[in-house]
Amino acid sequence: MWGIAFFVESRSPKRVTVFDTTLRDGEQTPGVSFTLEQKLDIARILSEVGVHAIEAGFPASSAQEKETVSRIAAEGHAASICGLSRSRVDDVNTCLDCDVDMVHVFIPTSDIQRENTIKKTREEVLAITGEIVGYVRDHLDQCMFSAMDATRTDLPYLIEVFRAAADAGATVVNVPDTVGVYTPMKMRALISALAEEIHVPIDIHCHNDFGLAVANTTTAVESGASQVQVTVNGIGERAGNADIAQTVMILEAIDGISTGIETTRLVEMSRLVSRYSGIPIIPVQPVVGDNAFAHESGIHSHGIMANSQTFEPGIMTPEMVGHRRRLALGKHVGRHAVRQMLSLVHINPNDSELDLIVERIKLISARGRRVTDHDLYVIAEDVMDIQAVAKTVELRDIAVMSGNHCIPTASVRACVLGAEKAASAIGNGPVDAAVKAVLSVMPIGIQLKDFRIEAISGGTDAIGHVTITVEDPEGRTYDASSSGDDIVLASAEAMVNAINLVRYTQKSP
Repeated sequence: MWGIAFFVESRSPKRVTVFDTTLRDGEQTPGVSFTLEQKLDIARILSEVGVHAIEAGFPASSAQEKETVSRIAAEGHAASICGLSRSRVDDVNTCLDCDVDMVHVFIPTSDIQRENTIKKTREEVLAITGEIVGYVRDHLDQCMFSAMDATRTDLPYLIEVFRAAADAGATVVNVPDTVGVYTPMKMRALISALAEEIHVPIDIHCHNDFGLAVANTTTAVESGASQVQVTVNGIGERAGNADIAQTVMILEAIDGISTGIETTRLVEMSRLVSRYSGIPIIPVQPVVGDNAFAHESGIHSHGIMANSQTFEPGIMTPEMVGHRRRLALGKHVGRHAVRQMLSLVHINPNDSELDLIVERIKLISARGRRVTDHDLYVIAEDVMDIQAVAKTVELRDIAVMSGNHCIPTASVRACVLGAEKAASAIGNGPVDAAVKAVLSVMPIGIQLKDFRIEAISGGTDAIGHVTITVEDPEGRTYDASSSGDDIVLASAEAMVNAINLVRYTQKSP
């Protein structure tokens, strides 16, 4: 077999800085609008994980946005707080009023953008660039300059514009792939050429229209860029931006480049932004998705149990990103995985019983239904004819009040570890209120991690199937489900089933 080696000159820095624009470009995702408190929460976790700069918003866009950026800047984060500004003095002044650490000014440079949006000549853009960057630097130590639509700007003119910005005092220049049309090979050539000519740090901002934002971003770093612009979960205009988790882990684990990010909190941060944005994390999302370290296939599960590096990268472990490895149940599941999952709760079937359990799991999955941990234990109890473990929670009564003129409220009465408990909770809807009420009677902190509803029949009296995932204080997760024509009751029962699994796995041998 022939071995082929490719030798490419690398300009990779040993360390890159991370500029997060979740609160600005991320919020430009159609349908996404963060509240002030949500923005404050997101800014806090971004700063805590080690992001170097946070683009808090576009202050000139509204009075509310100005107030939000001011509030974030006033919190005293370790990260530099940046405000976005058009190349206009009044926009810059609005940013300065917010007491930001950095102003990010931009101007269109491609012919199609320049002629159709700002209607300026090339000479006028050059003059404006020098004037606006100089104005920012007269008032502030940090100024980022962006040539909007840089990847559709011809290179000699782009270099001219960046030189004008650098000469005026720009502390970093940003190269945006505004409409996501570049490929990694083109990006390598562009950044390499700019690095030869522009002697200030180069920042890269890539959009994901063709699914290349992360690849283009990491290639830019390998070619001389020293700062990356990213968003949590890759949210942003149209198809979004480069995802922070994927970008950071490629740089850290594959390229060996330090980002300074506390990677063990990537999953936590991803889930927070998913909850606030209303955009779910798809199971196959790299690094942070539920399936990122999940294994169903019998061959894969067996390999993982022997050595995790058989079917995982090895250079990126679940613990590195705040995730957990798990074995999943489905029609491809193997005997070894099922035996291990049952052994964790001290259920030890013989070989013939194990075969029956595996067969029934595959039968359920073949019908298109997700098989949960709860299903596994119920199947095992039935096949082995063993008594169910005493339940932590037994739901006695549940009542829900909801309407267009009242706050959805749920009250539950339950037997918890042998003692009668009652609680009430309000929610965003009757299902949310019911689930919160059930959680509130628990003696230990259990968090809801995932909630899914699917119809399994048609019509107004359709049967709904609810699947819930909860997490115990140790970070272990448990799946359970319930079905019924009353979706509120099915949701409460699924939550109770999931909670009872927490107790189940803590059973003594």
